[in-house]
Amino acid sequence: MRKLRAKRVVIKVGTSTLVYPDGSINLRAIDQLAFVISAMRHRGREVVLVSSGAIGVGLNYMGLKQRPKAIPEQQAVAAIGQTELISIYKERFAVYEQKIGQLLLTRDIFVYPKSHHNVLNTFDALLAQNIVPIVNENDTVAVDELDHETKFGDNDQLSAIVATNIGADLLIMLSDIDGFYDGNPNGDAAANLLPHIETVTQHTYELAGGSGSRFGTGGMITKLKAAERMLKADGQMILANGEDPSIIFQILAGEPVGTLFG
Repeated sequence: MRKLRAKRVVIKVGTSTLVYPDGSINLRAIDQLAFVISAMRHRGREVVLVSSGAIGVGLNYMGLKQRPKAIPEQQAVAAIGQTELISIYKERFAVYEQKIGQLLLTRDIFVYPKSHHNVLNTFDALLAQNIVPIVNENDTVAVDELDHETKFGDNDQLSAIVATNIGADLLIMLSDIDGFYDGNPNGDAAANLLPHIETVTQHTYELAGGSGSRFGTGGMITKLKAAERMLKADGQMILANGEDPSIIFQILAGEPVGTLFG
């Protein structure tokens, strides 16, 4: 059995968990996620959810088959999708008598001392009131322009930045892969799942391959960077398959699912 520190937990869920490959919304997964997190809260754990999916949900809502190429159009789709996504979350969490709050962040919030202080106070206040913060990047304003960097780049990095800043013990990253392999499991039948990685090295990065869908932006490299950030902050991270979010129960029980970093 794994030994995990899990009093304050950040859960990052990828677009592949929330949106089917055909673009339709995976309502079952969202409901299961709400159930699991509500159960965690009722057992006294503090939980923050970092949720991708705004653009994927927006594409579905607008009946679009392809992500627009122009940045302003992508931002518009994200704005539409974010309202739809948070509405679904609110409805499903309410079934389990769990309140939520929404935080849309840009990277500069963690750079400037006053905004950094304010956002940490917001997290603490929400968690103290038994509310689950649901976090996403503010895609409508997040762009890299000159020396004013506002964009996290992807929600893998966002989840790790949030986790390390709020002092989370554990980051659970749910993706479309079972964990970290020593090869590409999609093309190499001999690829092995590595259950435990103590340190992220250059060799670890060399083993990493790309992944992702047309709806998401993450890949294995970004997940390794998130794990490295957590380890430097003396935290832990688990990468696991989010197809069925109830896997979180197995993770918290110490069962050897996914890959544990730390």
